[in-house]
Amino acid sequence: MARLDRDPSAEGPLVQGFRDGGFSIDGAVHRAAFLSPVAAWAWSPPAVAELTPADVDPILSLDPAPEFVLLGTGPGIAFPPRAFVRALEARGIGVEVMDSRAAARTWGVLRAEGRWIVAALMPLS
Repeated sequence: MARLDRDPSAEGPLVQGFRDGGFSIDGAVHRAAFLSPVAAWAWSPPAVAELTPADVDPILSLDPAPEFVLLGTGPGIAFPPRAFVRALEARGIGVEVMDSRAAARTWGVLRAEGRWIVAALMPLS
């Protein structure tokens, strides 16, 4: 298992490593996951090309709304439909696209800074 060191100043769930094709988050392994500043839970995403705002509604409906979504698109970068990005931007929520491993690492850094963000991590394989 590849491990990520937890930043002691970060609050909320953090990805601790990658195992069995998924993400080790606070002791549980999820093939795909949503992360919010207060919780992490399993996600069953569609293919990146089929993403709609409804697919990520659980993390978009937080109060307050997140600054942006870290969208981890799996083992490599794949861009979601432009309509998906426009719909989130219309709600005042940005979208940052990167591979899922990079998104997991970035999550820890930005949460340590106290940023109010969310992540949607797609499977690593």
